[in-house]
Amino acid sequence: MPVFISGLPLHVLVVHAVVVLVPLSVLAALTVTVWPAARRRYGWVAVGVTAAATACIPIATSSGEDLRDRLVPTALIRQHAHLGDQLLIFVAALLVVLTALVWFARRPPREAPGAARRPMRALVPVLMVLTIGLAAVSVVQVVRIGDSGARAAWSGVQYTAPQHQGGAG
Repeated sequence: MPVFISGLPLHVLVVHAVVVLVPLSVLAALTVTVWPAARRRYGWVAVGVTAAATACIPIATSSGEDLRDRLVPTALIRQHAHLGDQLLIFVAALLVVLTALVWFARRPPREAPGAARRPMRALVPVLMVLTIGLAAVSVVQVVRIGDSGARAAWSGVQYTAPQHQGGAG
């Protein structure tokens, strides 16, 4: 995998897919979790967006590792890499739980009477709670990773007041 594209680190480009897709998948997952009509109509779309987000994370971490190997090691970069390595666990778990939620919620009820009638559908409320929890953890982790990455990239930058050029008007 190339480290740079047209002089720009690949990681900087790829990470934007993660920054967009993970919150989008969280929004989609929460929507289909709390709104049954949306779950029936868009549940598999939410699963697809979450799968795309999950697939982008290893590309972002791999390109980040390639970039890290070309930078002077600092505590901020190590912290950013450590947080970035955790994201796949949370988003992959969200994908699994969301897929189970959509699948179990769409299963037709069994015809058997009594307690054996819908044993698998009893999992739906549990899956709903897990989906909400994993969605929250995933979006918080993206914010933490982004913040640590910004600190690692920009912590030594000094800003100055804008310099006006041209004639006074």
